[in-house]
Amino acid sequence: MTLESMMACCLSEEAKESKRINAEIDKQLRRDKRDSRRELKLLLLGTGESGKSTFIKQMRIIHGAGYSDEDKRGFIRLVYQNVFTSMQAMIRATETLKIPYKYEQNRSNAMLVKEVDIEKISGFDQPYITAIKSLWADPGIQEYVCLYRVTAEGYVPTQQDVLRVRVPTTGIIEYPFDLENVIFSYLSDLDRIADPNYLPTQQDVLRVRIPTTGIIEYPFDLQSIIFRMVDVGGQRSERRKWIHCFENVTSIMFLVALSEYDQVLVESDNENRMEESKALFRTIITYPWFQNSSVILFLNKKDLLEEKIAYSHLVDYFPEFDGPQRDAQAAREFILKMFVDLNPDSDKIIYSHFTCATDTENIRFVFAAVKDTILQLNLKEYNLV
Repeated sequence: MTLESMMACCLSEEAKESKRINAEIDKQLRRDKRDSRRELKLLLLGTGESGKSTFIKQMRIIHGAGYSDEDKRGFIRLVYQNVFTSMQAMIRATETLKIPYKYEQNRSNAMLVKEVDIEKISGFDQPYITAIKSLWADPGIQEYVCLYRVTAEGYVPTQQDVLRVRVPTTGIIEYPFDLENVIFSYLSDLDRIADPNYLPTQQDVLRVRIPTTGIIEYPFDLQSIIFRMVDVGGQRSERRKWIHCFENVTSIMFLVALSEYDQVLVESDNENRMEESKALFRTIITYPWFQNSSVILFLNKKDLLEEKIAYSHLVDYFPEFDGPQRDAQAAREFILKMFVDLNPDSDKIIYSHFTCATDTENIRFVFAAVKDTILQLNLKEYNLV
């Protein structure tokens, strides 16, 4: 065999191998493309404290493995921090409103709790347990609940209404604190939380609050389809990180806190939270990235709206509201219309649901409907038929 024929033979073998490799690459690319079509990306958006992180937790409980005891232990420190944060907020409120403690020792208890650095909390022990229990039980605070919550005829106050920021007067008084985020269920259950063997319950995990910084992804498998839910930080400073999440989004899931109609932003105390939420929603639904993405609007915290609407009137913050006062149904329908009317595309449907993100059964029911909507809208595009 000549040198030339040997080279030709080698080239032929190399060409065959190259062809085989290219074929394998093409096959893998086709497989990847097929698999990617079976993944639905759901972008969870909304302003801070609208309930996005709680929604993600519910998906883990409903469609994932839930929270093991070891997982729950990871929330113990956060629960302790939330207990102190809640009590510190109440102490600030009583000081601002000049509400005296009935028991003299609670003045020193308040000083003790106020001086705690939340970030350094790692346990819950004495003397803080006794101090917080005593403060929570102080008759001065409990009497204040009754005094300032009875704004509607026949209205019966509940423990969850402690120290709300609205005072019934001829006008509206704004105070430099917001107690809606006080976790009353923790303060009402201090004996259990203070137990040395304390293990957070599922509800404790759902209620614990920690601001989302950065991006959290949670994938789960339903009917052989991967739903990849992406939660991004809601505060303004976090939104610059959203941009790379915008590609290939199947659906936008936008959360609005119904109860935020009378609250101001964390970042700016002269801007209404619901107006900020409306502005963000308007921006999101007009982004070119989302022209082909379905939009699902979750009007969340319906339970808090039902409580708050009895004493904080929607018309005081949105004068265009002409419905009856203290009517939660009328209030939430008005808020829904405000958001739906922001949609400039008459052909684009805004799918809406009223939710309570801490209610697992409510979210289970709502997301079943959402899942069916998403799958129906994407049958052909995602090769689901």
